[in-house]
Amino acid sequence: MEKLGMNPVNSCPLTPLGFLERAATGFGECRSVVYHDVVWTWRQTFRRCLRLASALVSLGASRGDVVSALLPNVPAMYEMHFGVPMSGAVLNTINTSLDAPTVAVLLAHSGAKIIFADPAFLSLLADALRLLPPGGQPAPRVILVEGLDLTTSDEELAALTTYEMLLEKGDPEFAWVRPATEWDPMILNYTSGTTSAPKGVVNCHRGIFLITVNSLIDWAVP
Repeated sequence: MEKLGMNPVNSCPLTPLGFLERAATGFGECRSVVYHDVVWTWRQTFRRCLRLASALVSLGASRGDVVSALLPNVPAMYEMHFGVPMSGAVLNTINTSLDAPTVAVLLAHSGAKIIFADPAFLSLLADALRLLPPGGQPAPRVILVEGLDLTTSDEELAALTTYEMLLEKGDPEFAWVRPATEWDPMILNYTSGTTSAPKGVVNCHRGIFLITVNSLIDWAVP
């Protein structure tokens, strides 16, 4: 009986990332994303998220590193909620209504290594990057999401890798990085700092899994 303890066959960490893998397997040809003229199936979304995870690892992202996003509700933001933690990294989505000093505080405090930004917020991001404390960690690498027209003349943002360019380098068969434990961090959120300095909250894989399951139960039960 002493050999019947927890092992990979009878136990695995709870994580919502498995929902995407299951959807791609059981409902692969069903639509997962419809955005203007973009339509992805669950199988396509899963492979795009694997590409993102693979590409992030190739950029040096590793378990526990923070990847930030300064994006509206576009398909890339949706994919990042899966692709970033699939690389082992922690996703930090930044409120797009914040000002540059607050964004700078979040980037410095989180230690973000990479940030994905919409063209509409490049000016905000450039101002925030200039406000990062001198002598601190290197500024995060900027990845542009949506659009190839750069209206900024700022030299720091003159040459950017785009999201789709990044995905092209990723492996659609990437063996995604599963959490070592259910309590591995998955999401880092901040308050908006309306009353004082922003405060960070870390959500683990288990916590997001249980929230997701409870939401599905609430939706299914009349």
